[in-house]
Amino acid sequence: MGIFTSFPQRVLRAAFVFATCIFSAATVAAASAAGAGDYQLGSGDKIQISVYGEEDLTLETTLSDSGVINYPFLGELEVVGLTVSGLEGLIVKGLKPDYLINPNVHVSILEYRPFFINGEVEKPGGYPFQPGLTISKAGALAQGFTERASYNKIFIIRGDDATQTKEKAELNTLLRPGDIVTVEQSFF
Repeated sequence: MGIFTSFPQRVLRAAFVFATCIFSAATVAAASAAGAGDYQLGSGDKIQISVYGEEDLTLETTLSDSGVINYPFLGELEVVGLTVSGLEGLIVKGLKPDYLINPNVHVSILEYRPFFINGEVEKPGGYPFQPGLTISKAGALAQGFTERASYNKIFIIRGDDATQTKEKAELNTLLRPGDIVTVEQSFF
């Protein structure tokens, strides 16, 4: 192949590579826009913090129940409840005056905390969250709904709800990390 590949084959190959790159970039951008915009970090999330050109300031960690991480030069930072951009801003603010002139900080979510589904599903338990997850998709992850499952008696407790209030939900209800879904039994 190499230099002996015909011109049309090289053009098609280049077009394919270009289209693949554009599609991949759009997919990553859409996923990060959907997942990271107003999403608040919580215990169980795995994050990576990197500062461009500063390898010593790269940190990968899973957030614990304490909500605190120990970051180089800045010490303990309370991160639970912050958004990704909020954490980036906090680190920039901490590094800028004393350590770096213009820090370029990037925070990414490597793994979201799990959601939980119980009741009338084949395999109740905790499962890794994925952006765009609905109760219907969660049921599929749990090996499907049982024969006794009531599609009219599905309840959700939001992971970020301090009052732990049960809300009625439908199959197309979007889930968030930490949510608890209960599928109750149908009597008929």
